[in-house]
Amino acid sequence: MSQSPLSWNKIPQIYPKKVIELDSYKLPENTPTPFLARGNGRSYGDVCLNKQGTLLKTRSLDQFITFNRETGILCAQAGILLHDILSFVVPQGWFLGTVPGTSLATLGGAVANDVHGKNHHVAGSFGNHVRGFWLIRSDDSMVECSRTQNTGLFYATIGGLGLTGLIAQVEVQLTRIHNPLMWCENRVFHNLDEYWQLNDAAQQNWQCAASWIDCLSHGNKLGRGVMFLGNPAPAQTQAYFDKPRQFSFPIELPFSLINHVSLAAFNELYFHTHKAAKLFLSHYRNFHFPLDGILYWNRIYGKTGFYQYQCVLPKHSERDGIRTLLDEIQRSGQGSFLAVLKSFGDIAPEGLLSFPRLGTTLALDFPNGGTKTLKLFERLDAIVRESQGALYPAKDTRMPRDLFELGYPKLNEFIQHIDPKFSSHFWQRMGFQAA
Repeated sequence: MSQSPLSWNKIPQIYPKKVIELDSYKLPENTPTPFLARGNGRSYGDVCLNKQGTLLKTRSLDQFITFNRETGILCAQAGILLHDILSFVVPQGWFLGTVPGTSLATLGGAVANDVHGKNHHVAGSFGNHVRGFWLIRSDDSMVECSRTQNTGLFYATIGGLGLTGLIAQVEVQLTRIHNPLMWCENRVFHNLDEYWQLNDAAQQNWQCAASWIDCLSHGNKLGRGVMFLGNPAPAQTQAYFDKPRQFSFPIELPFSLINHVSLAAFNELYFHTHKAAKLFLSHYRNFHFPLDGILYWNRIYGKTGFYQYQCVLPKHSERDGIRTLLDEIQRSGQGSFLAVLKSFGDIAPEGLLSFPRLGTTLALDFPNGGTKTLKLFERLDAIVRESQGALYPAKDTRMPRDLFELGYPKLNEFIQHIDPKFSSHFWQRMGFQAA
């Protein structure tokens, strides 16, 4: 079910000097450094690539350690997929506190990127549900980290991009559910003003909310879209669902299927097919992980691939900033096929480099149009910078260092906890050299 990280974006093909599939918690000897752990390679950017040294693949470390069915406390090895955790705990009445848009990320990757989901306003990000973990450092020590033990490493490792060492085991607090179902509703909004009104109401009544945006809309329709709302279904709710199907996009095309004409047609059809709002039941997989049912969906972008651009703007600048971003994208004619707008709540993240914060995040997939796409990103960067926002390292391949420093004010504190023998292409690209 895994896909190569190099297939996601057509960034320069960055191959490590050595790749090792770990079968124990011991770091290899006599191999090139720096080290970097890689789970299932679901990060769109280069935080999971290591051009200088050894890439440590952790997927073989995928065992459950302990699970308390009464308290919902689970401990597992870092290489296990979120999909496998959910398959095990959901039938027993538990769910992960929050999940990203794919269940094919590993537990260690979820910690290292402090992933977030559609329920941030009520649950925070993944790190808020981590009770503790065991970290392998390059001096061969195994350090237990929690909110009471080795706290500096604990807060540095959550969202720490794999730079503090090898995450070996993770203990998380699950949340109680009654069944695998969700009550859902899809609501359209015709412009950004309607979005903010609808979003304010949704934050009060729904645990999960995220919106698709039509990036080609303009004028009084700027920012029109569809909001997807969901709540876990209560007890005694029953519905029959076929086993979720999985499809695969068969080939990598020499050209992208995403262009201005196809995008305009898709956006028009997608918007109008959701106009009739109604309450319906959905399996959690269909609501939280719609793209997991299409293997190699990234092939629709052709051999040149795509970039994802994800930013977050703070509360004081979110409305003007999102409008300005969408104006700029619309004028460029380089609309995004998958454009997601979502609010972050006021639950503070745990990690020193955590991306979620109070405000609004906009995530966009752009076909790789070469120089014109990179020029667009520079203009979007200027808007994010002016809005005092930040970009998400897990989705990045070209962020300038000054924007990284602006968006992560605890960077200097984080640097003190880096393991000197761990690094990544992202970290080196930011100008921080490996030991």
